[in-house]
Amino acid sequence: MVPAEVRERNGLREGVTLVMVESDAGLVLLTREQIKTRVRADLADTDLVADLLTERRAAALDEAG
Repeated sequence: MVPAEVRERNGLREGVTLVMVESDAGLVLLTREQIKTRVRADLADTDLVADLLTERRAAALDEAG
C-alpha cells in the first residue's frame, strides 16, 4: 500500500495502475503516464526508422558478400 502522503503528493487516485520496475538502484514504482513520458524522452533524439534501415542494409551487404 502506498502511504496517503505519497499518493497526495503524486496525484495518485484509487484505481491508478502502478508498474514496478527493477533497476540497479532498486525497485521503482511508476504510473503508465510516467513510463510513457520517460520512454518518449529517451527516444526523443532517436530516428528508429533510419537506425533499422541502416542495420538492414548492413545485414544485406554481409549476406551478399
